[in-house]
Amino acid sequence: MFQTFRNAWRIMEVRKKILFTLFILLLYRIGNAVPVPYINVAELQKYFNNLQNTVMGLYNVMSGNAFASATIFALSIQPYINASIIMNLLCIAIPALERMQKEGGEEGRKKIASITRYATVAIGLLQGFAFFLMIKNQGLLIQSGIWQAIVIVLTFTAGSALIMWLGEQITEFGIGNGISIILFASIISRVPSMTISMISNVVNKQLSLIGFFGILLGIAAVIVLIVYVSNAERRIPVQYSKRVVGRKMYGGQSTHLPMKVNMSGVMPIIFAQSIAALPATLAWFFKQPAPGSFWAGFLKAIGTSSPIYMAAYFLLIIGFGYFYASIQFNPIEIANNLKKNGGFIPGFRAGRPTSDFIKKVLGRITLFGSLYLGIIALIPLVFGALSPQLSGLAFSGTSIIIVVGVALETMKNLESQMLMRHYKGFLE
Repeated sequence: MFQTFRNAWRIMEVRKKILFTLFILLLYRIGNAVPVPYINVAELQKYFNNLQNTVMGLYNVMSGNAFASATIFALSIQPYINASIIMNLLCIAIPALERMQKEGGEEGRKKIASITRYATVAIGLLQGFAFFLMIKNQGLLIQSGIWQAIVIVLTFTAGSALIMWLGEQITEFGIGNGISIILFASIISRVPSMTISMISNVVNKQLSLIGFFGILLGIAAVIVLIVYVSNAERRIPVQYSKRVVGRKMYGGQSTHLPMKVNMSGVMPIIFAQSIAALPATLAWFFKQPAPGSFWAGFLKAIGTSSPIYMAAYFLLIIGFGYFYASIQFNPIEIANNLKKNGGFIPGFRAGRPTSDFIKKVLGRITLFGSLYLGIIALIPLVFGALSPQLSGLAFSGTSIIIVVGVALETMKNLESQMLMRHYKGFLE
């Protein structure tokens, strides 16, 4: 593998792509350190210490602590992700957008991308305004006024638009997957501070040395599991019938229909976290109830360390897993395409029987993939409930899945560029 890296560095074109990507990431990290004016950053960070296990904590993880520091990149790529999800759903619900996406070719995809950009700016404006209201209501503004509000909201919005542009530059001129790589850099940037915190807990005897190495071993085991499941797929055999056109015979070959075990990625976890943590998140916008009161007990019952939250979280992950699988993989469309091209699954007639079989297989692997996501997401919550020192690991399951998934995808992109130049691939 190290020899492959050396060979990649010797190729000028690949070296330029890697250096360009690192330069964009450097600009992104610099932007994460530039604060927005008129905000008391020190008090905001203290306030966010109580929001680690809410949706705000998730946003802070995804932004690499920029959200808690109110920097110009505080919104990170969340507006773009939300806009992309909305556009994917609209392309399914609105026939005109679906035709534009499937039949419009390159021009249609450019129009969809343009609409997504405008939607990103609009969502960034809404999220920036909501973030400003939260800061204002908590009394965290140094100066308050209409001018200060305009500057803060527009700075947040411009930062989200700039991140979207940086991601597109990495996709076009870098090593690809620009938005994913920016998200990868945000999560990785938290690793040094988390490591120092864990070492401090060991030194202060708040965490035993056995527990420290146990956490490292557990993270390594989770990474191995994620890599294994991410590359796992169910291959359905497909046979194409022979046909004669003129003097030539076409078809007759055997192939397979690949179905990834976890085709939804990390999106079910992100959506489930947002919904399951919504009550606790909304509670922080209001005055906290007195200890021992009904509402105080209610908030404790739905907290991230409660069995009710964990059960609801697990069920939501399974539900969203099925939802995203049904969006991304249409058994009826696959069966019709096989029938048009003279393909069939051995043992099943073309048409309805084929689609029913594909639907049955899809349901089984989706269940396994959703259970896998649920278990990975619940492991940090269970450890955090058992040990208060580990409560900061609430979103580490999501982070590990994102980091490993992006790393694998980036390796595949680099591998394809290496194979184009007849070098040994990264994954061999």
